Amino acid sequence: MSTLRLRHRTFGPGEYAVMAVVNRTPDSFYDKGRTYDFGAAVEAVDRAVEGGADIVDIGGVKAGPGDEVDPGEEIRRVAGLVEAVRERHPELIISVDTWRAEVGEVVAGAGADLLNDTWGGPDPGLAEVAARHGIGLVCAHAGPAAPRTRPHRVAYADVVADVVSHTVGLARRAVAAGVPRESILIDPAHDFGKNTYHSLEVSRRLGEMTATGWPVLVAVSNKDFVGETLGGLPVEERHAGTIATLAVSALLGARVFRVHDAASARTALAEIARLV
Repeated sequence: MSTLRLRHRTFGPGEYAVMAVVNRTPDSFYDKGRTYDFGAAVEAVDRAVEGGADIVDIGGVKAGPGDEVDPGEEIRRVAGLVEAVRERHPELIISVDTWRAEVGEVVAGAGADLLNDTWGGPDPGLAEVAARHGIGLVCAHAGPAAPRTRPHRVAYADVVADVVSHTVGLARRAVAAGVPRESILIDPAHDFGKNTYHSLEVSRRLGEMTATGWPVLVAVSNKDFVGETLGGLPVEERHAGTIATLAVSALLGARVFRVHDAASARTALAEIARLV
């Protein structure tokens, strides 16, 4: 199992990192815009750090379909927040959820340590940005999905094989571009270009991803596949299912966990570390 290095921190084998989500969007599926206001977003970061987050992932565009957000607006939403968080929490690892190299360049200059491309590499320039600034990169799998779309009746001969091939390919290309190998993660991107069956299959067979040697990030918090698996639970009732999926992912070797409730995740992961 490889070592993960982000900012000034090193996560060795068996160490778990909690990545807290803070979205400056008015239409987030989870918080419905509660952290869109700048002050509310800063307070959310403070709470996440207090709850034990190692990383805070700042987003400026809702993942699903919705109002168009151009690069300029995305930068307006996230760059100032990155600067403020860097000043308030000098040792915190700051991630920005973006697929656009133009946005990545600005936030890297503002103090970001990691670029979280959840859409599977539609802009190859993002890896070049990470390499130029010496920061990390998340390489994800979204199948046939373009950013902010939900493909209809998506199908794979073997979804896990597709995920492994794509993410490892992106990771290797990032290394070739100059991104530090120990600062690259791969992410199956549950529900991105996948239906519930696909997301469950990825979760069951996550060991095939962790066996590649690349550190694996999982982002399962309150997602649709969790709710559908439990009989159609709404977002606000998916916490227990989230923690259960997080635990299984940890046992199968995942290293970084993107969550909405950092404190609960920190507690769960501490218990898992004692049990294994």
